Amino acid sequence: MSSQNPQPVPQHCPTARELDDLELLLSGALAPLTSFNEPGSAVTLQLPEELVARHEIELVDPEGLPLARVTNDAGRWTPLGLSAAAYGPFRRLHLTPADARTKYAGATWTPLTDALTTDEIAELSAIEGPRVLLALTGRGTPDDLSPVGLVRASLAAADLIGDTAVIAVPLASHGDADADHALGTQVVQNYALDDQIRPLTTPDLTSRHARPDLSAYPEGIREVVEFDRPPLDQRGLVLFFTGLSGSGKSTLARELVDKVLEQGHRTVTSLDGDVVRRNLSAGLTFSREDRETNIRRIGWVAAEIARHGGLAVVSPIAPFDSTRQQVREYVEEAGGTFFLIHVATPLEECERRDRKGLYAKARQGLIPEFTGISSPYEEPEDADVRVDTTGHTVESALSVVEKALEAAGLLAL
Repeated sequence: MSSQNPQPVPQHCPTARELDDLELLLSGALAPLTSFNEPGSAVTLQLPEELVARHEIELVDPEGLPLARVTNDAGRWTPLGLSAAAYGPFRRLHLTPADARTKYAGATWTPLTDALTTDEIAELSAIEGPRVLLALTGRGTPDDLSPVGLVRASLAAADLIGDTAVIAVPLASHGDADADHALGTQVVQNYALDDQIRPLTTPDLTSRHARPDLSAYPEGIREVVEFDRPPLDQRGLVLFFTGLSGSGKSTLARELVDKVLEQGHRTVTSLDGDVVRRNLSAGLTFSREDRETNIRRIGWVAAEIARHGGLAVVSPIAPFDSTRQQVREYVEEAGGTFFLIHVATPLEECERRDRKGLYAKARQGLIPEFTGISSPYEEPEDADVRVDTTGHTVESALSVVEKALEAAGLLAL
């Protein structure tokens, strides 16, 4: 009697936000939630179409380490832990609620999304007994600090207060203020249980509030904030030009790069579409799937440049909103600023220019899936600035972009 080998369980790498949610589901921090995609819950798992109907999937981290096996029950995905994440800054401070209560029972618990000011440290110092600072480090939750910066600032505060521990909790933001507040409240309650919870400033655990100036922080914390939160015009920045072929986006991007280099205030990396295709994306076709892969590759590289405080200028067509949003997420998760420039030159004008003869070939059916002719261009609704180059010189069109950048405090040219 022959035996058959079982089919391997397919693997999937979730987004950074979903990985944060997975950690909290497995630790019990989100209880009573136990699964992704529970009715009415913001804690969701988006899967590729080919995996939606599967019964089991293995979730892995970006390095391929299996973290959990999730089981499908009518669209709800319940995880069973396989291994814990082994790396990452301050991993030792990621305690489960059960472990935290064992170590710090009877403490006063304070959730943090920002660095503590001198006044807030005085407020916490007046509390009798031990204290625990819950640094809420999930994607999109810290108030303009990186997750690492928030933990560093919290540790500096703990040293100043005394008898204070720090726990890192990857509570992610899901883009819904009410849902995020409810999740935050539940998570903090699961850590504190019957102990006292002492929130600061506002009962909304994930709200944004006005930033105090640096003088509001004590030395030590101020140094962390200065390093992690430089002025806007010194942070990593991605200038993303999008528009139809022939709209003038590459011309504007090249002119902008030249002006930045001539100033000598910042280094700049140009990621032009054609140049990237010859180097970063060699071998890709012009199918929709490969074109979107090309944009994601450009976005990932640009985000890494921004992560280290650099300026990247990119100018692909990038016709689809979903892919542009992915690039925005890459950049913002890297701590950079994403600035979207829609070069909104109409199709008629782009086709009139047609220096490469591409539109003519597309009209003849010689180029399939050509943006604007046989493939759509989804105009961005979230552009930071729009410019139509029709009837304008390069200098006058670029001045529109320059004024928008200056008004946003990102770049003065």
